Amino acid sequence: MNTPAERQLKICDTTLRDGNHAVAHQLGHADIVAYAEAAERAGADLLEVGHGNGLGASSIQVGRAALTDKEMLTAARAQLKQTRLGVLSIPGFATVERDLKPALDCGVDEVRVGAHCTEADVTRQQITMLRDMDVTVKGMLLMSHMASTKTLIEQARLIQEYGAHAVILMDSAGAYTPAAVEKKVGALVEELDIEIGFHGHNNLGLSVMNSMAAVKAGATIVDVTARGFGAGAGNAPLELVAANLHLEQIETRLQLYAALDAADLAESTFVKRIPTNDSVTIASGIAGVFSGFAAPTRRAAERFNVDPREILMELGRRGVVAGQEDAIIEVAMGLAQKNSLYDVM
Repeated sequence: MNTPAERQLKICDTTLRDGNHAVAHQLGHADIVAYAEAAERAGADLLEVGHGNGLGASSIQVGRAALTDKEMLTAARAQLKQTRLGVLSIPGFATVERDLKPALDCGVDEVRVGAHCTEADVTRQQITMLRDMDVTVKGMLLMSHMASTKTLIEQARLIQEYGAHAVILMDSAGAYTPAAVEKKVGALVEELDIEIGFHGHNNLGLSVMNSMAAVKAGATIVDVTARGFGAGAGNAPLELVAANLHLEQIETRLQLYAALDAADLAESTFVKRIPTNDSVTIASGIAGVFSGFAAPTRRAAERFNVDPREILMELGRRGVVAGQEDAIIEVAMGLAQKNSLYDVM
């Protein structure tokens, strides 16, 4: 059984990784340097840096980044002293020799290995290798709202068996409610011996409430981004989570004013549009569809003259996950053909 009371809550700032989704992975060197300095001053425990989809993901399929992984990591590394440098690795995008080992050579302190919530077994190679190398490694279960509590426990136990130091539940679609967070996080805290974390998205306007619910249930890792900078409706905002933790007198390394300053700096430097909730991002949360699908869904809807919300609802019915972007066009075409048929009738 986990013992969260013995562990101080840790804040993982993913502004320079998840936030990259919001600018088509075009964060530049100056952006990374400036924000890494701010995150260090704010007292973030971990700063995650990279392409939105993690190491090795820069590609035509999911978007080419402005900088290489090495360029991003070395820029951030030079600014960090107490804040640890982290990366996301998704097997399939990232490989051990081409991506992981060079990242470690850049001074990465922690690797989070992600997989779909029912496919934890694909993390085994990377987690066991990193643990053998004495690198801090954590498992991430993506789209975790799609799995039952029982399934999540089974998958998280695999990650624990592989040697991971923690398991983080990813609310990739912004589909969780506080009650669901408490239930699932609480169950993992009860059943596992390693730390449990939560990564929220704001499609239903609940990212801060969900993050606080996770802490209440025993999570000792919470992910944030400055101004909620991220795909679709964005993530749990650093500044709002910091404010709520301050009000609840929950101890962390965060310095409140410096965290507020970091968010202000992000907005003035590279946050071109503060994430908001609109009909598309809300529909994405209701449908339980990956937040990163919002922008390509809008484009497909305009191209085929169909309702983007209907595209998302159909994607949700199909259980489409990240990496299946081609389904967006397929669904849009199908809706357009269906509408044409009705027009004729």
